Amino acid sequence: MSGSKQLHLGAFMRPVSIHTGAWRYPGAFPDANFNFAHLKRFAQTLERGKFDAFFLADHLAVLNMPIEALRRSHTVTSFEPFTLLSALAGATDHIGLVATASTTFDAPYHVARRFASLDHLSGGRAGWNIVTTSNPDAALNFGLEDHMEHGERYRRAREFYDVVTGLWDSFADDAFIRDVESGIYFDPERMHVLDHKGEFLSVRGPLNIARPIQGWPVIVQAGSSEPGRQLAAETAEVVFAASSSLSDSQRFYADVKGRMEKIGRNRDHLKILPGAFVVVGDSVEEARAKRAHLDSLVHYANAIGSLSIAIGQDASHFDPDGPLPEITDTNASKSALERVVNMAQRENLTVRQLAQRLGGYSGLAFVGTPATIADEMEEWLHSEGSDGFNVMFPYLPEGLDDFVDKVVPELQRRGVFRKEYEGTTLRENLGLPRPANRFFAA
Repeated sequence: MSGSKQLHLGAFMRPVSIHTGAWRYPGAFPDANFNFAHLKRFAQTLERGKFDAFFLADHLAVLNMPIEALRRSHTVTSFEPFTLLSALAGATDHIGLVATASTTFDAPYHVARRFASLDHLSGGRAGWNIVTTSNPDAALNFGLEDHMEHGERYRRAREFYDVVTGLWDSFADDAFIRDVESGIYFDPERMHVLDHKGEFLSVRGPLNIARPIQGWPVIVQAGSSEPGRQLAAETAEVVFAASSSLSDSQRFYADVKGRMEKIGRNRDHLKILPGAFVVVGDSVEEARAKRAHLDSLVHYANAIGSLSIAIGQDASHFDPDGPLPEITDTNASKSALERVVNMAQRENLTVRQLAQRLGGYSGLAFVGTPATIADEMEEWLHSEGSDGFNVMFPYLPEGLDDFVDKVVPELQRRGVFRKEYEGTTLRENLGLPRPANRFFAA
């Protein structure tokens, strides 16, 4: 393998395609999002393509869009992430398994236990995507009438991270002696009781599972607001960023890695992977035609539903052919709202045009041949726009097969992507150190 800087590639697999029209595309599996045989095939294809990780986003509400949009959505039914990834752990050998778990609606003991279990079951391939859950509809499924305020959610998330990682360090790596002759199973002197009492959480501990194989599962974060960037700089080892241009991503990259250095973290111990929607064709014109056909499959009801989610309020009463009205501040994702408003103003889009863009996919897209896509990915890598990408496929299985069979070999030929995995754990493949136990010396 070349000694030059290497790309890291994750695969955004929940939903299997973020594009609303993906399940309707010719040749696509309409049930791909909820069919284990298909998902197993996808994971194995990604592993053949030497991807770093299979990433499952999560949502905790169904009634989060108007019913006319919901009835056309392929995300209504999805597997619970830990159940699915545990099953995929037995069907794969190398690819990382990253799941989302909410710091707002879950308990840290549950999260710590699930990820530690997944790490052991997979041989050290688990990753935790820390989310604060911006969707206010989710609050109604957890006995809350009002969603927690944005800044408060991030304060809770920071404390939640401290508790979960503290629980993972409950036992020293050598705590479990299992001495048959003496009858001693573990050394209590190598066990730590956390006894945490904080602003939001009270957790005694210790965790009832041995320290994860990786020490800690890899910490992933996706927020790009001011609190999100700071949380990433303090805690994250992978960031799934939302960027629509190289210049925007370069600023984000410099900002987050600069924050890391200010608090004494090594900037190489964080991999920034913007989401990239990739459509592959034998010519640029063919790839663009595929994208245009895909976008044509988005119904307006779905489009306006996507706009409503992005701005945190019902947009169905907006004039479809007028400009986007002024949006008052909401408790939804601030970075997503800002991105949508800026897009509407920058391109002078009507509500209908904006909604159709969001209803398909409005973020960073590489649409072209294997060579042109590799050109763009290389440029981002070498100009510090990213350390790789979290790839989103336009439709399954063809879009995934096209990337693995055509784009991956081109990247390998250029020496910017691995031909074999570097190790057996997700940390080894990402080039991340195994964290020391905060309570016990090695």
